[in-house]
Amino acid sequence: MELPCFRIDISALRPLFEAAQLEQSIGLDGTVSLLSGTRVVDLNEAAVHLIVPYSARGGIAGQSLAEVWPPESQPELADAIAALARRKPAAGREVREVRSLVLDRPSLSVWRDEGDRDEVFFSVSGQLKQNRTYYQLWTSEARFRRLIHHLPFALLQVDATAMEPIWSRLRTEGVTDLFAYLDAHPELVAFSCEAVRVTDANHYAMSLFGLDDPAPLLTSVEYLFSQAQDTARRVMNAHFKGKRSYTEITRIARHDGELRDVRISVTYPTAPELLDITMISLEDVTARLQTEAQLRQIQADFTHAARIYTLGELTTSIAHEVNQPLAAIVTNADASLRWLGRGAPDLSKIQHLTSRIAANARRAGDIIQRIRGMAAKRRPERTVVDLNAIVEEALLFVRHDIENRSIALSMTLAKVSPRVLGDRVELQQVLVNLLLNAAQALETGEHLGGRHIIVVTRTNQDGTAVVVICDNGPGIAPEHFERIFDGFFSTKDGGMGIGLSICESIISAHQGRIEISNRADGGAKVEVTIPGVQDRPG
Repeated sequence: MELPCFRIDISALRPLFEAAQLEQSIGLDGTVSLLSGTRVVDLNEAAVHLIVPYSARGGIAGQSLAEVWPPESQPELADAIAALARRKPAAGREVREVRSLVLDRPSLSVWRDEGDRDEVFFSVSGQLKQNRTYYQLWTSEARFRRLIHHLPFALLQVDATAMEPIWSRLRTEGVTDLFAYLDAHPELVAFSCEAVRVTDANHYAMSLFGLDDPAPLLTSVEYLFSQAQDTARRVMNAHFKGKRSYTEITRIARHDGELRDVRISVTYPTAPELLDITMISLEDVTARLQTEAQLRQIQADFTHAARIYTLGELTTSIAHEVNQPLAAIVTNADASLRWLGRGAPDLSKIQHLTSRIAANARRAGDIIQRIRGMAAKRRPERTVVDLNAIVEEALLFVRHDIENRSIALSMTLAKVSPRVLGDRVELQQVLVNLLLNAAQALETGEHLGGRHIIVVTRTNQDGTAVVVICDNGPGIAPEHFERIFDGFFSTKDGGMGIGLSICESIISAHQGRIEISNRADGGAKVEVTIPGVQDRPG
């Protein structure tokens, strides 16, 4: 089989050879300069078939090797020509193993006739991979680039090959925790951002950065991480760990300095893929995040309004709770005054009464603090909370209301209280609403054996925490089940219909669920399930 063979004129390089300006290591700039000084004189059919994508067929003669020879093996070709030029005498042959996208185990062989200083010959050996030529590769790459440039999101093509030797060295040295290594060697982050280069950018990437020309983007990736060095560390860690992709929300600065929130997604190549093609996509999520923040604020305001509405419904119950310690304070204060008015006051009795005054004052303060907590406009705060304690605190708001309706309350709380990660006030709000709904459901009609509300807490085998509230009222009408959690849907006269809707949104935000069903023996059952928090072993 005929090998691809080329005859090259290097006369333009003679001044370079004669001045002995060829370095032992040419480097990238030297490679381009040297190959640009060559001219293809002739080539055989096998060579035309191999490299035709880099020039029009029939127009290869007269062009430089920098224009027609595949870039991935240009350094080896330039090095072989330079080595041949340094030979004394000129005869001989230089052989180089080279990289190739289309040939298996390729090598270059470069030589020249001893009597001709201005021409060199070279051939390339190797089997075509899957019978693909550079022309087919070029066609495929052209389609790939057209696809990239018309994708409806910002896309950058990145060459991260400079990091491969570093990752190999670190793995050889036994480094497994890259974050710890970067803490000790922060300069590696800066080096990576400088060494990794953007090689292509599509139209949407230019638009995202506020540019009409891709040139400012075709540089190091420093500008991508100027606002988020921690993102650079996490992207590096994913690459070091051998992951195929990594995604997070971060922030970038546009060309005009405007900051934008983006979802950055990095897709890493692995051998034998092309290691110089790392893809980075950027999705502008600034407007979405702003909308989500506004939605969260609206939901918080709505939830707060619902709490205020519920507190308004519980005015009598709350007043009763506050009046009890206040009445006790007045009673004990009056008794103290009577004891002080005696000729020989009993100081131990007065001390006891004063202690009761202080205790009831603290109790009244605690009640007011709970009411203020329920009424306050605040950001949700997630902490590990005791579910039994939250049930008991919720009952303090509705206990008088339940008693006034002559409702018997039965509680069976788990011996080991379930613990959940949640907002105490929001969970109290849910339970107050559900207890109030149960009490209001028992207002009318006859109830065999009296009116009852049952509250149960437990921990399921899968670790989830559960609160169950049952009543023996009329239950839920079948036609209402589909709408029961809809906002502003109510079966009560004058009801706003926001209670259950708010309850569902709060429990969903706690990654839990709320289910309502009718009991077989009458009444409704509400079951709230929230992921539990396991205590760490001491």
